[in-house]
Amino acid sequence: MSQFFQMHPDNPQPRLAKQAVEILRSGGLIAYPTDSGYALGCCLGQKREIERMRTIRRVDSKHNFTLLCGDLSAVGEFAKVNNAYYRLLKAATPGAFTFILSATREVPRQMMHPKKRTIGIRVPSNPIAHSILEQLGEPLISTTLIAPNETDPFYDPWEIRQMFEHQLDLIIDGGWVAPEPTTVIDLTEDIPQLLRKGGGDWTPFIPDEI
Repeated sequence: MSQFFQMHPDNPQPRLAKQAVEILRSGGLIAYPTDSGYALGCCLGQKREIERMRTIRRVDSKHNFTLLCGDLSAVGEFAKVNNAYYRLLKAATPGAFTFILSATREVPRQMMHPKKRTIGIRVPSNPIAHSILEQLGEPLISTTLIAPNETDPFYDPWEIRQMFEHQLDLIIDGGWVAPEPTTVIDLTEDIPQLLRKGGGDWTPFIPDEI
């Protein structure tokens, strides 16, 4: 049975963020709030936890996981991005975006798309997610928590507890979170491609998109 923390959505308690990091570093899989619903997360290099995420989400090896970053300092290590795109990323983060970028060799094979060799990058604005990332000191492997055969992410931590308390090591209650998905933009080519319209303003990347 998972642990269940109630963290303040605006001023998260540092001691609880530290406990969450301890669970992550011991090989734990957590559910936590972001700025677009709840997500699953584990530390880099945790192959078993990646497979647990696939099992919960019921997705195959083609599923694109995301690197959740506290800021853009880690992007150069894990993704290839030119100067023009980096300036756009800097202006748009933190926020409700997922950027698809070409992955570097530092990205675990299990995380990237097996054929395209791409990785999603997110810098969330949610204070709880930020407090965990700050204490962890590295990105989280992450994926949006969506029930099988559903399209919207979970936004109610108590519903997550009812459904997944025996499958997770920690559920963080950060209150009700708007379920609007992130805007997903593919930056692997010379021209950005809008893959999904969500919470972020995509017009700086694709001004002609209606």
